Amino acid sequence: MTVEEFSNEESFKFFGLGGCNEVGRSCHIIEYKNKVIMLDAGIHPALTGHSSFPFYDEYDLSKVDILLISHFHLDHAASLPYVMQQTTFKGRVFMTQATKAIYRWLLQDFVRVTSIGTTKMEGGEGQSSNLYTADDIMKSFDRIETIDYHSTMEIEGIKFTAYHAGHVLGACMYFIEIGGLKVLFTGDYSREENRHLHAAEIPPVKPDILISESTFGTGTLESKADLEKKLTNHIHATLTKGGRVLLPVFALGNTQELLLILDEYWNNNEDLQNINVYYASSLAKKCMAVYETYTSIMNDKIRLSASSSGHKSNPFDFKYIKSIRDLGKFQDMGPSVVIAAPGMLQAGISRQLLEKWAPDPKNLVILTGYSVEGTMAKELLKEPHTIQSVNNPEMTIPRRIGIEEISFAAHVDFQQNSEFIEKVSPSKIILVHGDSVPMGRLKSALLSKYSSRKGTEQEVKVFNPKNCEEVKIGFKGLKVAKVLGSLAEEQLSMLKKEIETKIETENEKIVEIKEEMEVDANDGDKNEAGVDTLHTGQFLSGVLVSKDFDLNLLQLQDLHEFTQLSTSFVKSKMNLRIHADISLMIYHLEQMFGYINILNDDEEEWECVIMDVVDIFVDKTKTGPGLQISVEWINDNLMADSLADSVIAILYSIDSSPASVKLSSTTHTHVKQETESKSAHAKSEIADRIKRISTLLRAQFGDCLQDLDNDKATITIGKHVAKIDYLNLTVECPSKVIKDRVESVIRRGCTLTAPLSQFQKV
Repeated sequence: MTVEEFSNEESFKFFGLGGCNEVGRSCHIIEYKNKVIMLDAGIHPALTGHSSFPFYDEYDLSKVDILLISHFHLDHAASLPYVMQQTTFKGRVFMTQATKAIYRWLLQDFVRVTSIGTTKMEGGEGQSSNLYTADDIMKSFDRIETIDYHSTMEIEGIKFTAYHAGHVLGACMYFIEIGGLKVLFTGDYSREENRHLHAAEIPPVKPDILISESTFGTGTLESKADLEKKLTNHIHATLTKGGRVLLPVFALGNTQELLLILDEYWNNNEDLQNINVYYASSLAKKCMAVYETYTSIMNDKIRLSASSSGHKSNPFDFKYIKSIRDLGKFQDMGPSVVIAAPGMLQAGISRQLLEKWAPDPKNLVILTGYSVEGTMAKELLKEPHTIQSVNNPEMTIPRRIGIEEISFAAHVDFQQNSEFIEKVSPSKIILVHGDSVPMGRLKSALLSKYSSRKGTEQEVKVFNPKNCEEVKIGFKGLKVAKVLGSLAEEQLSMLKKEIETKIETENEKIVEIKEEMEVDANDGDKNEAGVDTLHTGQFLSGVLVSKDFDLNLLQLQDLHEFTQLSTSFVKSKMNLRIHADISLMIYHLEQMFGYINILNDDEEEWECVIMDVVDIFVDKTKTGPGLQISVEWINDNLMADSLADSVIAILYSIDSSPASVKLSSTTHTHVKQETESKSAHAKSEIADRIKRISTLLRAQFGDCLQDLDNDKATITIGKHVAKIDYLNLTVECPSKVIKDRVESVIRRGCTLTAPLSQFQKV
């Protein structure tokens, strides 16, 4: 496992299901901040059955949020119907409009022509089991969404933009952003403009991570002009001596480039105009219709040609190219040129013609694309003496046909790839879509190129993982919150006032400086006015809302307007009964809080609110002894809960409070004044008063109170300890809340202890 560890950072993960250290079945998974994106879903052209697919069993496809298809080639898109219809994949699929237009026809032809799914059963018998059907293709087609070039889409926090990649019609590279991390996936790309396509673009924003193809590694490709000259020379020479030329191609892609080249060459060479050039594909007419439709996304030469009234209406309306769907209509007489699919010569028309023409040394096969390891195209490059029949594996065919490789594969060579990497300037590079040897050479060359940056913040790291190997890259993102709504208006207003104040101050300074300069002009002194920068580090208080990696700070009342979110409050309610009247309850509450706001006092209901937080209701219609009381408050902060606890504690203590006894006994007049005076004098001693204050404290704080010697006591609540001195009536406590509460009880006690002594003999 290739891992790059960073402490206290989130990891970007890359997991290759196919196309890593190989060409074919491209499929890559990237993960960041719990978002999962799949890049391409191809097949391996040299393999059959499930073995041709990426290693889908190695990853839970139900986790994938978005699947992005770079272009329509089979090694990048042919397993998409299987993924969408026969796996746990539930995500959304995107590709360009041109890619989608070609996708359906190409895959239907692929299912029809190619023997996918042929497996060996026990006993050696073969059984054909298609991995997906034409119905799967149509159902998947309906679910595919399209994206335009240079348009940015955002799906649940994932932003992605499509840019021209060259290579084939509709091919794109994806610039992806997840939570501040920027990733560029090139797919297959070409940096050289050909006869009909744009060159790959340089995105305007630099990525943090580049996932790049490495098909040709450190190899160098010939120029387009040299390739065209070599191609036409070989074809012309073969036809002159009476031979036939086979050009195996993909049904779409470089085929159209070759057709443009040959049509122009035939137009310029009259001696060839009596020799037919065939485009042999069941998709021929459909392919041309797609290309004629999408000339608007091709290069300037094609678009101008298509719109010019003085020329033919469409550049793909070829004069010297004939289309045939199958070999049944092909009259194989005399020299000819046949451009036939598929390009790897695994089956179809191109394979049939190869087997038919292979024994004749006058004939020529020209391989114009990249040949994948394990295919007949790759095998031909070794110039074997015989080839195997595709329909009868036990039969071999002598191979005398000439073989040439003139690669028009629209990929980048080392120089083009290296220049592109330098321009996009990523700090991390992941190489894909290349055989292990050329990929390894490219990695070494890139590391050597950027060796001077090693150990610095600009260090470039290159990874070339194998299939099913995970790459982890630490990434430290910058979190920025936007201030919105009334909170933003408030800050802008403050900033505006501060700027105006600064301007006024600076204007005054400028006037003073001018006056000083006039006075000191003869001395040549120069004065400068210092300008203070605005203070931007002030604290803001609001609700921080996180959605799809965007952070917004706003006030609670603006929440619904900007986020469509709604707020709710939890209200607590407690019912209790006390054996006292309302006036006595009012007295106790006022003794504690100083003031209570009585909202209602009628024959049926009494209601008050304390500190705008706690509501107290008394239902006077309830029968039974005492008062039926309801206490309600909103649980929006700890202070509200603490205040409610205090109110409830006071209400519960009313029945047993000495003050209640005092107030409820004022109507008793049978006690003689003389006795009261003596009792008051006798019980007014300091020790007795301390005892009564201690009794009040214990009623409030229970076992938290501990009496000490020397007329002292402590109250322990949690980790806070309040120290009480009864003689000095002082309280020491690190918690201001607890200290204020204890002092309040002591103050009440001081007003009650002496008068209460008169009731000891009552």
